[in-house]
Amino acid sequence: MKFFQPPKWQDQRPNHDPQPQPHLLPSPHLMASRPSGSSVRYHRSKSAVQEGPNNSQLDLQLSISVRPAKPSSSDHYVFGNPNTSEFDALNPKAAGRVESLKWQAAEQIRLAAMEKAYAERVRELTRREMELAQSEFARARHVWERAREEVEKAERMKEKAMLQMDSTCMEITCQSCRQRFRP
Repeated sequence: MKFFQPPKWQDQRPNHDPQPQPHLLPSPHLMASRPSGSSVRYHRSKSAVQEGPNNSQLDLQLSISVRPAKPSSSDHYVFGNPNTSEFDALNPKAAGRVESLKWQAAEQIRLAAMEKAYAERVRELTRREMELAQSEFARARHVWERAREEVEKAERMKEKAMLQMDSTCMEITCQSCRQRFRP
């Protein structure tokens, strides 16, 4: 069996009009006969309940309360102007909530500023480390190139020494001795 779920209504009056509109007020006899539990109620007639779930005819009545709805403990927003004396007179705990919200907002702003400063410091340190790494890489490349040049120079000297050795070996007339000096 499916149950009818009524929509959740919210007070949509503008903040500048603290008094409800006279044409929206329920009649006095409805105010006295209505239970004081909630601000919006839906009633089904007995005939609609007895007809069963297959019948789509519903007899609903909507009654609107003039009382302000009590905020639940899970509400995080305060509507209205907290600087007015009417606000303080209607809800004395609201001033404490407003101060608490202001403190929380200031704390969040302070934490965000600290995080921003920390992120900026980390960014600066990272930039410096990258510059150091780039300079070390350039220095290592320069050392590697110098070492390669030294190896090439040593190979050229080796070749030159081999040629000189060959010419010295040629001066030796003995064939067996020449074979011994040849690499």
